[in-house]
Amino acid sequence: MSAPQATRTTALHAGAWWLWALGLATAASRTTDPLLLGLLVGVAGYVVAARRTDAPWARSYGAFVKLGLVVIVIRLVFAFFLGSPIPGTHTLVTLPEVPLPDWAKGVRIGGRVTAEGMVFALYDGLKLATLLICVGAANALANPARLLKSLPGALYEAGVAVVVAMTFAPNLVADVQRLRAARRLRGRPDRGVKALLQVGLPVLEGALERSVALAAAMDARGYGRSAHVPPAVRHLTSLLTLGGLLGVCAGTYGLLGDTGSGYGLPLLLAGLAAALAGLWLGGRRSVRSRYRPERWGARAWLVAGSGMAVAALMIWANAYAPAALHPPAVPLTTPVLPLWPAVSVLVGLLPAFVAPLPSSADRAGSRAASRGRRRASDVDPCDVDPCTKEPTP
Repeated sequence: MSAPQATRTTALHAGAWWLWALGLATAASRTTDPLLLGLLVGVAGYVVAARRTDAPWARSYGAFVKLGLVVIVIRLVFAFFLGSPIPGTHTLVTLPEVPLPDWAKGVRIGGRVTAEGMVFALYDGLKLATLLICVGAANALANPARLLKSLPGALYEAGVAVVVAMTFAPNLVADVQRLRAARRLRGRPDRGVKALLQVGLPVLEGALERSVALAAAMDARGYGRSAHVPPAVRHLTSLLTLGGLLGVCAGTYGLLGDTGSGYGLPLLLAGLAAALAGLWLGGRRSVRSRYRPERWGARAWLVAGSGMAVAALMIWANAYAPAALHPPAVPLTTPVLPLWPAVSVLVGLLPAFVAPLPSSADRAGSRAASRGRRRASDVDPCDVDPCTKEPTP
């Protein structure tokens, strides 16, 4: 099946990208093997490079990768100075230990730093970094506006808040990149603490302007208005939705945990049924209309199914070969890439071949917008008076 160009009718459903990314994140949560985690990061990065557009939110993937590296460094620093619960025999260095009171028993600052403890911290930090990178892949590939349009009516108001929160990081990254480019064009330094402080104020101003414009647009579109629903229906809706979500959480915990697999699947299915019924009843309160609703086609099933397949295969591999997915830190051993879990991770590459290609019109429009931003950046935002919006002499 050849991938077509993405248009309004053939564009992939935004929810499919999130299901695919959450499947990869679930797989990452089931292993500490650095080779498997690196393979998951490579799969996510390849799909993002092959199918992301030039939209502002698509440029946030690099920021998530850098955030993941920061998480790894912080985890290693904590293990170095605060110690690790993993015992070890290979001492790297012995730091001066700070004496602590009796009520802080079990906590230490300084002391012996072992290679086993640092390796355990590296594996732990790499797992968390992989989770963040998978979420960053979903942010880079899924259009937030299209995702909001496909939400049920009962979740529309909460969905607006979630979408606004999800677009914060991409818009912040785009503003910082634009301002750094403007400083480079002026011959000013764009790195360092001083440059960061000078860029911070225009970025904050832009965020405030976007929030005011968003509030005005939401009010003009009737956000928050709802139809009249009898009290009994409202109470039943709340009961079904809340009970269903609790059932979904408990069932998911049972499936992902080492124990509870017997009750996990029935509880998850019952919770999904109750939550869907509550969402259907809650949608009666929404008075908004849908213009060109999003379609969930065969390609969306393939993309979402590939991520879910990676998660399911990794959970199954964790059940029959847990030692292969969790290399021990004590004793120190060289990680080995298990064959079948690695093959299951490669299933996540399917969206790079079946998802619609970014349209040339989107890329041309994004390039035109970028040229417009560059022309507008002929005036350095740092030299603009915040009151009159005019260049300062």
